[in-house]
Amino acid sequence: MLLSSTGESEDGIGTVSCCVSMCIPIALCLCPAATGSFIIMASQNMDPAAAAASSTAALKGSESGGSAARSSVSKRLQQELMTLMMSGDKGISAFPESDNLFKWIGTIDGPQGTVYEDLRYRLSLDFPAGYPYQAPRVKFVTPCFHPNVDDQGFICLDILKDKWSALYDVRSILLSIQSLLGEPNNESPLNTTAAEMWQDQEAFKAHLHSTFQK
Repeated sequence: MLLSSTGESEDGIGTVSCCVSMCIPIALCLCPAATGSFIIMASQNMDPAAAAASSTAALKGSESGGSAARSSVSKRLQQELMTLMMSGDKGISAFPESDNLFKWIGTIDGPQGTVYEDLRYRLSLDFPAGYPYQAPRVKFVTPCFHPNVDDQGFICLDILKDKWSALYDVRSILLSIQSLLGEPNNESPLNTTAAEMWQDQEAFKAHLHSTFQK
């Protein structure tokens, strides 16, 4: 049952309007509005134990979902590790850093027949919880003088950005970066000095090898 009443407040400022349900326990609060009227606010009473149980259940469900997602990514990365180890590709390798499957250290040998031949580079690979639907964060740990690598080691490579696909894996990433070393994209350089010097391969190689840090 609903009871409705309207009356004037004791100080004559405004009116009090009330709509009360007789079936549900409510808490009433008189709050003066900006216009001088009083507004009655009602909130339904809730069993504290039931509220706590509902909150705990929601939290456990969220944690369970997060654990399941990380478990799925871990399995994917374990499979990629095995694929990489069995591939027999020369000049690339990668392994998890200590016991953390979400952080890897990779190595790339410079392609033969390029100015990077005989040089070996280390890279870091950080995998997000959304992998493989989100691209990993890959950067050079070894300083790399290259048109598409900046001073901090970050790489301008389309498959690590807008062209990323869940079909890519660690192996394809390392092979793509290895290929990029010998075939840079000078149209969108991160290192303009390297891009300008690239036209003179002898000068580029001399500078590259003289500044290379193992």
